[in-house]
Amino acid sequence: MTTTSLTQATASARGTRPRRSRRDWRGWAFVAPFMIVFAAMIIAPVLYAIYLSLFRQQLIGGNAFVGLSNYLAIMQDTKFWESLGRVTLFLLVQVPIMLALSLVAALALDSARLYGAAFFRIALFLPYAVPGVVAALIWAFIYGDQFGLTASLNHLLGTGLQPLSGQWVLASIGNIVTWEFMGYNMLIFYAALRVIPTELYEAAEIDGAGAFRTVFSIKIPAIRGALVIATIFSIIGSFQLFNEPNLLKPLAQNAISSYFTPNMYAYNLSFAGQQFNYAATVAIVMGVITATIAYVVQLRGSRKELR
Repeated sequence: MTTTSLTQATASARGTRPRRSRRDWRGWAFVAPFMIVFAAMIIAPVLYAIYLSLFRQQLIGGNAFVGLSNYLAIMQDTKFWESLGRVTLFLLVQVPIMLALSLVAALALDSARLYGAAFFRIALFLPYAVPGVVAALIWAFIYGDQFGLTASLNHLLGTGLQPLSGQWVLASIGNIVTWEFMGYNMLIFYAALRVIPTELYEAAEIDGAGAFRTVFSIKIPAIRGALVIATIFSIIGSFQLFNEPNLLKPLAQNAISSYFTPNMYAYNLSFAGQQFNYAATVAIVMGVITATIAYVVQLRGSRKELR
């Protein structure tokens, strides 16, 4: 008989109710600093954005409550849907390329056949340590067809390369993002590869599995969770695309508009157009879309892991 049952039996024999153990709140004291910061920096801004999205600044009457009118207006906003389609295309092309390159690099580092693996690991991760604004400015100098590397190549080879023209600007931004975050995703994959039990490799070697068979039958299935996490982070990052196009805009020869991405659209609505309510609506809609897609990816990845 357990101590709790014995206490209850004794209390019943005496005709008294067993005392309920007091709830221990000391755990909440440890998480209280985080909860306060989380509520102030995450929950409160989201609630305030939702509040703003329910109002509209009018010439007569000032800030008036309009309910879901802003959300209905965004459904017919061609600029919003154009920017959303652009980042969706960016997501569908850039993210698979970046994750594939990151996976190949992680597999190469984990293979123990790459000479100078420590150097390449640091070299691939180093671009992630460069601040995003600095990285965009570096590549802006490289891409500039009036100065920088591209201008020098055009002058030397007699070519007319224009990486920031309308047809190439999205690919050029994708190149910057891939350069920035390939090392970060590589590190996630590499860390997951390092914790795979060596017994699996020994069993594969006994069965006569080659290097490629080991990769596709052991390594990639074993890091499926890391692949899902990296994919979710990349989806969120793609929908939040802002720094690179915003900094390249002065050099892009009108190829980058004020609504090139949803974040740029919300930023310019708020700070250039003083349309804070509609900007909050754009932000809320993008947050819902991003969270929904990320949740679906996570759900599908979790189901595959359980199979």
